[in-house]
Amino acid sequence: MNSGYPVILRLEGKTVVIVGGGKVAERKVTGLLGTGAEVIVVSPVASDEIQRLNRDGEIDWKQKSFSDGDIKDAFLIFAATNNLEINQLIRSSAAPHQLVTIADDPGESDFHVPAHFQRGLLSIAVSTGGASPTLAIKIREQLEEQFDDSYEDYLDFLFSKREWILKEVDNASLKRKLLKTIVSSEFLTSDNREHEFIRLYETLLNETCQ
Repeated sequence: MNSGYPVILRLEGKTVVIVGGGKVAERKVTGLLGTGAEVIVVSPVASDEIQRLNRDGEIDWKQKSFSDGDIKDAFLIFAATNNLEINQLIRSSAAPHQLVTIADDPGESDFHVPAHFQRGLLSIAVSTGGASPTLAIKIREQLEEQFDDSYEDYLDFLFSKREWILKEVDNASLKRKLLKTIVSSEFLTSDNREHEFIRLYETLLNETCQ
């Protein structure tokens, strides 16, 4: 069996279709919120949460049974019904360039969604290749404890300082030292990262100029 290739997809402006309106479909919808994707749910019935999101304008719920035209413009397709025949029909209706995942059938899916969580800009995903989603969730929960909410501000700091270093620091050696040092535990736990960064920059700059 070939291994999967992990990627982070940018879905802003792309159409994602979820066929199904139950709890599985609801989890897929929830995971897509905030990505900028145009999320379309196709199902004769839908959970209360899917209906609420539709009323709030966050998704588009098409209250109907599946037909080929529902996925014509889709970039990603989630076959999330509890009917095997309908899920297989969705699979066969997709064009070769469209990516399809089938609930509870990783072998027939083009992709699957890993157990994941975010801390601001930090995104951590765990996959068992479909062997045990339960284990993936267990590992994710362990990582959530290790990478707590403090990483959100820390990642914002790293992002802004990396942008500044790449723009303002010409010396390649100094640039490497700065980028390496700011990912240390001292900066993670610091109460005043900006002050510590200025002091680090001045120290390394003096060492480089000597």
